[in-house]
Amino acid sequence: MFSSLMPQRKEFFELLAAHSDRVVAGAHATQRLINGLGQGTEDIPALVAEVNLNEKSADRIKAELIVLLHKSFTTPINRDQIHTLAIELDMVLNAIQDVANAVHMYRIEQSTPEARDLAALGVDACTRLNRAVMTLPHKNRNEETANLCKEIDAIESKADRVQHKAISQLFDGSSTIWWAMRMREFYSLQESVLDRCEDASKTIEEILIENS
Repeated sequence: MFSSLMPQRKEFFELLAAHSDRVVAGAHATQRLINGLGQGTEDIPALVAEVNLNEKSADRIKAELIVLLHKSFTTPINRDQIHTLAIELDMVLNAIQDVANAVHMYRIEQSTPEARDLAALGVDACTRLNRAVMTLPHKNRNEETANLCKEIDAIESKADRVQHKAISQLFDGSSTIWWAMRMREFYSLQESVLDRCEDASKTIEEILIENS
């Protein structure tokens, strides 16, 4: 009778880790997509489909975690923080999906060095976010988790600089206004991935502080 009321510590963290795995998979697929634009080396529609598949898989994981939150009387860490982190992981993957789907929407057939840089930074941030989620249950690894969050913050700052440089170049007179407008929006979507990673990392930092 009381077993269902006991905190399922392992299961909560396993679901969060599975969710962040899907985030990394989506980021890698999007990087391959962007790097392959105009090169003829990648099946672009298949990579967009792969990103969308990872997003749907993550939605199922998020739904399972929320059900677990509702039926568990106690949780290993603050209930609201678990929910917030799950939502923020979902927002990271939604942002990744927006980037992948924008390739067709904005008819982007060629990549740029800046788009490739932002895609690589997105993978770096998502990978560190995944590692931070994986280490979160282990109090003896709190310093490692905190350092990963700091690295995500530094990566996001670097992405800001790349985005600003990229947008400045769009309006230097060497591009058509329509290309500049499309790429400005595309760069903004890419940078949003980094912003969402930073939001999730700050929630992890709050969890560390509350449970230290």
